[in-house]
Amino acid sequence: MFLDTVKLNTPAPLRHVAEARLRDGVPPPAHGGWTTGMEALTVLHNLAGSPESAGDALKLLHELQVHQVELAMQHEQLEQSRAEVAETLERYVERFDFAPVGYFTLEPDGRIVEGNLAGAELFAVDRADLPGRSIEHLVAADSRPALRAVLDRLCKDGPSETCEVYAEQSGGPRRLLQVVGKAAPRMRFLYVTFTFIREDAAPDRQQV
Repeated sequence: MFLDTVKLNTPAPLRHVAEARLRDGVPPPAHGGWTTGMEALTVLHNLAGSPESAGDALKLLHELQVHQVELAMQHEQLEQSRAEVAETLERYVERFDFAPVGYFTLEPDGRIVEGNLAGAELFAVDRADLPGRSIEHLVAADSRPALRAVLDRLCKDGPSETCEVYAEQSGGPRRLLQVVGKAAPRMRFLYVTFTFIREDAAPDRQQV
């Protein structure tokens, strides 16, 4: 039988739903490019023209209709998944951007991939200027060895390290920050947060 050579395989539950829709009178979709092609119509016409294969034509037509409904349902599922992913990404961006602490994503060498609004405000820099900049340049010179040691340990051992550093600034009280760093799986990125602790008096310039 010609129909035995036709394989339109899809997951059984989806097929059952598609067949149920057809039984309920829901027609196959005519949108989205899933109309029956000319080659399939030619095969159906040839089969229907012979009494011996007319039954096969009806079966094949049913298979094509079921398959069209299945494709439409798969498209609906993909669109739903895409919308859910977009919503999840939007929530992540909101949490990252508006987190109450300075949050930075770093390359293993310490270069900034991105920083949030609180991070830019904490170090008094333009957020657009953060990508590509070394995170060490945002802290005071005497704090850079401690921060570098944290980053090195994260790259080597992980999974979490902490220290305290002073923000780089000219004059006025020094801003002491707590650093918490974590390494992403496979060490692709480092995630570092900076939390304000307190302000300390500026050191005596004669002692610097």
